[in-house]
Amino acid sequence: MEAVKEVLNKVLSKLSSVLLGQDRINFIIDNLSLLKTEDIIVLRNFFNKMLSSMIESEASDIEFGGHGNGEMVWMRVHGKKERVKELPKMSADESALIILTLLSDNQRQFLSVTKSIDFSYSFFYPRKNLQFRFRATTYFEVDTLSLNMRAISSSVRSLESLEFHPSIMKALSHNFLKFGLTLITGITGSGKSATLDSIIDHHNKFDPAHIIIIASPLEFIHKSNTAIIKHREVGRDVQSFKDGVIQSLRQDPDIIVIGEMRDPDTIMAALEVTDTGHKVFSTLHTSSAVESIDRIIAEVHPSEQDRVRNRLADVLTTVVSQKLVPTVQGKLTLAKEVLLVTSSVKAAIKNNNTSEIYMMINQGSQNGMTTMEQDLKRLYLVKKISLDTAINFSNNKTRMQQILSAT
Repeated sequence: MEAVKEVLNKVLSKLSSVLLGQDRINFIIDNLSLLKTEDIIVLRNFFNKMLSSMIESEASDIEFGGHGNGEMVWMRVHGKKERVKELPKMSADESALIILTLLSDNQRQFLSVTKSIDFSYSFFYPRKNLQFRFRATTYFEVDTLSLNMRAISSSVRSLESLEFHPSIMKALSHNFLKFGLTLITGITGSGKSATLDSIIDHHNKFDPAHIIIIASPLEFIHKSNTAIIKHREVGRDVQSFKDGVIQSLRQDPDIIVIGEMRDPDTIMAALEVTDTGHKVFSTLHTSSAVESIDRIIAEVHPSEQDRVRNRLADVLTTVVSQKLVPTVQGKLTLAKEVLLVTSSVKAAIKNNNTSEIYMMINQGSQNGMTTMEQDLKRLYLVKKISLDTAINFSNNKTRMQQILSAT
């Protein structure tokens, strides 16, 4: 730790107390040149030791730096955020300097302007002889720099282990259905990216297809097997999701994976590329299938909504809305709502009657459909989750209590 403090002091000793907020961070950026390569290595090694502690604790996330941390390192272990008392305290300036050394010059300048940047990070973990990857975001918080890193699994769960109905497996498969839009939705930390990776890995085993992944940032890096897989990171390999989608049409794709449909331009591009006969997978930050449909339509200008509603009804094939819920053993398990777009669902979307879709899911078990409440009930009945968990994680607690009382 003394070596780390010595390196930090090369820059921080020159900080003036009159520098505040953005000016203070800019000063640190401007004076990083005072650090030699071996200094950067010292700081990286220190940071990697924290990530090693994260791996050994089976934590999904680490929080480092920023006003809210109170100089402590925090981790999310089995769903719960907690301080890590074994790791040293770091001042806001010290943590900011370490965070900035993880970024390239271009990334630091982007951060200074936009106040937030997503990036990926990796390091070699000798104890497991593996290269671990992390999805990271650093951002300003009360004029300090804060960092969140999420561990990316070094392996991919099989698609079969997610327990989809055979009808849903067919809808997800490019071999069975060559085109259409599949949405994987859920709040942050619900495992959407892991589900997407399972779908990609499934095709990579059996389907001689060209898969293009557009993500911000790239997480799991797939190695081409039966399929050829290309990865493009927004901000590094392509300017935006929209540009990546449009450019992909000139790259002979079969399957296009869009990391997130986060703005109207990306939504429109995704619908258009699906309409040209491609199979598209993407994610949304929504908690139910019906909300996902309504969200896409609401994102575009009112004058475009009828056109988008009709196009969405024509191309949408499947929606999986998922949550990671705590088990009785203190781990996490997947609960999911699954919508298969039948002719009735298409008509409901086109006629702006999306409120009818929940009941279609509720009554569609023969087609592999399930509501979030039905799946939580299933997990409760097999004693995987508690009654309180089933109720607390439901989208509609009144409906959840009704179906539980009918057991």
